[in-house]
Amino acid sequence: MESPLPYETAIVTGASTGIGRALAIELGRAGVAVGVTARSADRLEALATEIRDAGGRAVAVPADVSEREEVFAAVERVVAELGP
Repeated sequence: MESPLPYETAIVTGASTGIGRALAIELGRAGVAVGVTARSADRLEALATEIRDAGGRAVAVPADVSEREEVFAAVERVVAELGP
């Protein structure tokens, strides 16, 4: 699906639950490739699988956004796997 949004890839922090999870699902439905981040690896992988199963592109990247190096590593991985 082609995205009607002005970007091809997004990173959603706090994606394991609540608003972050809902946002990631909606972005995936809209055709945006989604990097999902949070500290809960198992929930993130389940979310990424859900997005992929619905026809979207997603990668789960566990990260603590209060740690600068983890943020940079997460961004690098998302760009490498899903594009800019």
